[in-house]
Amino acid sequence: MSPVSPRRLKALCVKETRQILRDPSSGIIAFVLPLMLLVIFGYGINLDASRIRLGLSVEDGGQAAASFAAQLTGSTYFEVFPGSRPELDAMLEEGRIRGYAVLARDFSRLLEEGRDTAPIQIVTDGAEPNTASLIEAFMRNAWQDWRQARARDLGQDIAQGADIRVRYWFNPAAVSRHYLIPGSITIIMTVIGAMLTSLVVAREWERGTMEALLASPVTRTELLLSKLLPYYVLGMISMAVVALAAVHFMGVPFRGSVPALVVVTSVFLLSMLGVGLLISSVMRNQFDSAQTTLNAAFLPAVMLSGAFFVIASMPAPLRALTYLLPPRYLVTSLQTIFLAGDVWEVLVPDILFMTGTSVLFLALAALKTARRLDE
Repeated sequence: MSPVSPRRLKALCVKETRQILRDPSSGIIAFVLPLMLLVIFGYGINLDASRIRLGLSVEDGGQAAASFAAQLTGSTYFEVFPGSRPELDAMLEEGRIRGYAVLARDFSRLLEEGRDTAPIQIVTDGAEPNTASLIEAFMRNAWQDWRQARARDLGQDIAQGADIRVRYWFNPAAVSRHYLIPGSITIIMTVIGAMLTSLVVAREWERGTMEALLASPVTRTELLLSKLLPYYVLGMISMAVVALAAVHFMGVPFRGSVPALVVVTSVFLLSMLGVGLLISSVMRNQFDSAQTTLNAAFLPAVMLSGAFFVIASMPAPLRALTYLLPPRYLVTSLQTIFLAGDVWEVLVPDILFMTGTSVLFLALAALKTARRLDE
């Protein structure tokens, strides 16, 4: 480890801080870009199954068919579009509805005869299997609820199955935004942390100022710390801005503590800053560094962190790969802190892994940082 002079380190940090303040790109990356991504991820991605556009063709003029049609129309899950079969087929092909239900001509007659079932045809768009499955499940629930209400109105007994009452822990309203936004913050911090430092060393080489630094008595450790500390502070401020926006403007609950959030963010941010410094030291070109950083940090964080795609459903080789990526651990940590609280049984293993990756990437960045022009 190279000796560190507090005086030289302070001077280098002041120089780097002034450069940050004079460079508008740092402010854009640290503050504008995170808020833009948060809005895009928070409002652009929604997995809540509500107001599905459903067509409805009622071919039976009986009272039972009209009652069940009214139940579907008043449902919070469906936005009902009435029409004939040919009209609904055309709407389905054009994408104006996601499926449609048909109440056949003998719907009311079969029910009045005392049967427990009546013909309901459901046609869905197979291009969206998840939506098709949701329509089927919602129709089954609507049918069961309507049968029970009708039996009560007629004073009849209806066979009851299991009485299932679902309770969603940590997210009682089952709002997808509440668990998507902590994952989105992981993507944001991955991009911010790596991008902030991926340009600094390459910028020194491009502008020719690295030669002046190498000719000075500045040590490798002082050079790395001067690049790391100001951007660490900037990254933590960016995290505070994003977390406050998520809680106060997007309504995401925050059940953990600020110290836990600071610890988790710090170890992850140091890891990503190390990645950026490593790439910047190797590339020595700002454009190449930025492109490599996006490919090495952003894409794996989006696809393999578990923020948007369930890791358990991935192929085994990809599942194994996710264990090596720091964003996976920040996703679980942030979701725990925001939705459940300070559950240290979850946080401590994540913190230990991210600490290890921080040491690894910073050590590699130190090894690749030149102290001679011919290195």
